[in-house]
Amino acid sequence: MSTVLFHEIIFGPIRSRRLGVSLGVNLLPLNGKWCSYDCIYCECGYNADNRDDRKIHTRDEVRTALRNKLTQMRSEDSPLDVITFAGNGEPTLHPEFEGIINDTIALRDELYPSAQITVLTNSTRLEDDSVFRALCKIDNNCLKLDTMHARTMRLMNVPAGHCDPERVVRAIERFEGKCIVQTMFTRGEHDGERVDNTTEEEIADWLRAIERIRPRQVQIYSIDRKTPEQSLEKVPVEELRAIGERVKALGIDINVAG
Repeated sequence: MSTVLFHEIIFGPIRSRRLGVSLGVNLLPLNGKWCSYDCIYCECGYNADNRDDRKIHTRDEVRTALRNKLTQMRSEDSPLDVITFAGNGEPTLHPEFEGIINDTIALRDELYPSAQITVLTNSTRLEDDSVFRALCKIDNNCLKLDTMHARTMRLMNVPAGHCDPERVVRAIERFEGKCIVQTMFTRGEHDGERVDNTTEEEIADWLRAIERIRPRQVQIYSIDRKTPEQSLEKVPVEELRAIGERVKALGIDINVAG
């Protein structure tokens, strides 16, 4: 069951729980999701939903759409905190991703120099050199890490290929702390199996990975919209704050979305 799809290249601006006033950029098909994960909590639904249109927009089309929107917003004196690459799946799958990031930096510097650039990525493409270079150029590279357990990753994130949380952590470590780690905490049932990354074992192993990565910030949250897997539970904010205190004890900045 699909939930939310973005039917434009540029969407918003919207007020993000974690980022402020955010102008979204969707590099992926406008009528279907394209992702290297198939997370059971994804607001865009499953990859198999709405797949009739697989067209992605070119670098030139993205640059033109972004310039037009930023020019309009500037003429209206609209506030803007961040340009956020998100949308219908994994933005780093776009074959011209690095070039699009270069264009976005140039447009930001010209039209909204105080705005930041953020990419929300599931961390599956960090070993690609062009993706790594692009993410090193922006203000906020937000990297997903939901679990250090392969079984939980398989059930919760549903990767397209072999799942190896340790390999993901090693890829994130390349940023030498110049990154933000984002984690979704939830629990429920999927395909007849219990899914829960809030157990003590899960959290302890995740904290050890966070200590290795030492990102400049960790952002944790729970579900806030309808999800494809309807059994999932929203984790109470008090529980999230307790996890956040353990991150804080490591000397790492923590943002808990309530």
